[in-house]
Amino acid sequence: MDKTFIKGLVLLEAMARNDKGSGVSELATQLLLNKSNVHRLLQALVHQGFARKNNDTNRYELTMKLWELGSRTANKLDVRLESLPFMKQLAEETRETVHLSILDGAEVLYIEKIDSPQPVRAYTSVGGRAPAQCVATGKAMLAWADEAVLGVVKNRLKQHTEKSIVRFGDLRKQLEDIRRSGDATNSGEWREQVVGAAAPIRDASGQVVAALGISGPADRLPKELLDKSGLRLIEVTEVVSRRLGYSRM
Repeated sequence: MDKTFIKGLVLLEAMARNDKGSGVSELATQLLLNKSNVHRLLQALVHQGFARKNNDTNRYELTMKLWELGSRTANKLDVRLESLPFMKQLAEETRETVHLSILDGAEVLYIEKIDSPQPVRAYTSVGGRAPAQCVATGKAMLAWADEAVLGVVKNRLKQHTEKSIVRFGDLRKQLEDIRRSGDATNSGEWREQVVGAAAPIRDASGQVVAALGISGPADRLPKELLDKSGLRLIEVTEVVSRRLGYSRM
């Protein structure tokens, strides 16, 4: 176990309890550490943006960075809790696999799923990942992603199946279409015979924070049914988004 890392975490906790900032000597006494150790740890926190020194009081204060990280985690937990009842409803309606994804760099991360009861079904696992440009939930989020994220995706375009998008211009056009329609589809771009539909979920600020999708074997989900599923997913994700505080202007 990394003792320095543990000391840094304990220091963060101590600072969070001190509403008026923390001095080096005060923290050293409180945590039974020598001043030089405390000073080095504080400098590391300042360098990483977690703390700052108040030159007027000569005390150290936490920045909003911890709050930002915590808020992201809370948003993920909230979106899962709010989505789950609707995921169960969609699973009953469609009898296909329903999954909830978030965007992590150029990949989707599955944070919840309900498996299809049918023996032949799309397979995903909670904690599993897939290239965002190859799956419906990924494209539903990429359509509203910033250029920095799209730049990462552009450098990772790869042919996984015959239907995979390998040219960035083609992907960008598809993302423009998704922004217009509000839903996304996957026609077998990650797994040859697995298709899907998805729609984005927004938080109170209007930011796309997740996507809800269904997927299944191509022979059970022809284009007409995928399109219909996309419209249903838009209805559901709009409700989830409102429950997260989103209001369409």
